[in-house]
Amino acid sequence: MAVELLSLVEHALRVAKQALGSHAGKPESGGLPRETHIVAHCVRKEEGHSYGELVDRLSLMPDVCERLDLRPDAMPDPTAFYHSFDRYAMYIWRALLRVSAQQLRHSGHAALDSTFFEREQASQHYRQRNGRSVKTIKATTLTDTESLAVLDVHCCINREHDTKAGPRVVRRNADDLRSVAADNGFQDWHTEYEIAAHDIEYLVQHRGSQPLAVANNALIREKGYGQRWMSETSYSTTKRTQDSGLRSRFWYRQFREIVLLFALNNIKKLAKTL
Repeated sequence: MAVELLSLVEHALRVAKQALGSHAGKPESGGLPRETHIVAHCVRKEEGHSYGELVDRLSLMPDVCERLDLRPDAMPDPTAFYHSFDRYAMYIWRALLRVSAQQLRHSGHAALDSTFFEREQASQHYRQRNGRSVKTIKATTLTDTESLAVLDVHCCINREHDTKAGPRVVRRNADDLRSVAADNGFQDWHTEYEIAAHDIEYLVQHRGSQPLAVANNALIREKGYGQRWMSETSYSTTKRTQDSGLRSRFWYRQFREIVLLFALNNIKKLAKTL
């Protein structure tokens, strides 16, 4: 998804200000505006830069610096951006994802699915030396089937089952949904009952070849179950067009990277449509 960097910065800046709300602007202690840090992290993930390369890159773009309230001849130290990724809690990145999705067209029909991100780009020897046996992080997402906007994401390391993670994501967005399509990994009666309690039509394949399962699967295909594959399209776009590798060392930073990746993909869709 080709988007001009300056256009991406302008849209990301507007979305970041809305996500921060009354906290947007410079902190009382001084320094850069909070939204500048968020947009800088968007640029970093879009271009695949390290923090040092990010500062060098921004110093060569006076138009971008002007919009981000930066001085090309007095750029902040790369550690300022590194520490801001720690300082901004997960709810801020979730707010960025939510606001970016709200500005795209919603159909009320969503696809529920999971994907995996490589946790380490380093060698196997490095992982063993640091006692890291988990190589991937699982992300369960809710994707609008019309705009392909990722509405919400749930991350976990311990391989939480789909029937546990799925209802959590749906519950947080129940007011905006009319139907949810998912594969049979998300199917059990607890999940179906919980989602139905929110007055949401749950389009999920039943396992087996019993007549009841066959009839149910034929019925939900008529209701638009085939749109479930839109979530796979969203994953493919996100991973192909951005730096999808998780380069942070700590799990909580990696969770934030995943949310940032999907928020950035939403912002790029927004920049393409306006």
